[in-house]
Amino acid sequence: MAEEREIVLRLEHICQSYVIEKGVQQIVDDISFDVYKNEFLVILGPGHCGKSVLLNIISGLEQAVSGQILLEGVALKKADRRISMVFQRLALLPWKTVMGNVEFGLQMAGMPKEKRRTIAQRYIDLVGLHGFEKSYPSQLSGGMKQRVGIARAYAVNPEILLMDEPFGQLDAQTRYAMQEEVLRIWQQEKKTVIFVTSNIEEAVYLGDRIILLSNCPAHVKTEYEIRLAKPRNTMDPEFLRIREEISDHTDLAL
Repeated sequence: MAEEREIVLRLEHICQSYVIEKGVQQIVDDISFDVYKNEFLVILGPGHCGKSVLLNIISGLEQAVSGQILLEGVALKKADRRISMVFQRLALLPWKTVMGNVEFGLQMAGMPKEKRRTIAQRYIDLVGLHGFEKSYPSQLSGGMKQRVGIARAYAVNPEILLMDEPFGQLDAQTRYAMQEEVLRIWQQEKKTVIFVTSNIEEAVYLGDRIILLSNCPAHVKTEYEIRLAKPRNTMDPEFLRIREEISDHTDLAL
């Protein structure tokens, strides 16, 4: 008998549209799926198909025009501290150091300085930035900035971590290194991750499961269970077969 997995998040018939000059534009079209506890779920789809919009809805940054999201069985009405986000374009505060950025969410929650510093230091160490606590964002490389964003998101102890194409602006070598880092941290922290990307290889490398979205307006085309052991070999025949299968069904421009 298949192992029953615990559902931590459920999307039910999510739709989103915006009023534009020529009328109403549908962005997200009737999307439903479950997210399981501690899984690494990848949402894969073409650029500008509505992936980031969907993630914004999950995070509470915007409200869907219809449908609902259930977090641990309860309807999600607004932003919830149990959900944290790493943005595509990092929103690091340029006037704050690495330490200041990582502890910022804890500071806003009113946590005493000594306690939040201890927590922030743990995650700075976890992402490999020990020794850079007093550095400012302008003094960091792109990969290091992403590590700060990841540390900041984890520091508030979320149940679900959202990652919106976090490596899209990085060069290929740094991107591969950050993929490995994210997997290492995920395996250590045991958090649920929802990761958005338009890169098929990245999706197959990272995901326990892949939700494939269509072109805009986004709807779920299909779902893939990826049962390959991690870390994955991108030249493994089964990896290449899965990548080709997804390529044959995607609306991504290849």
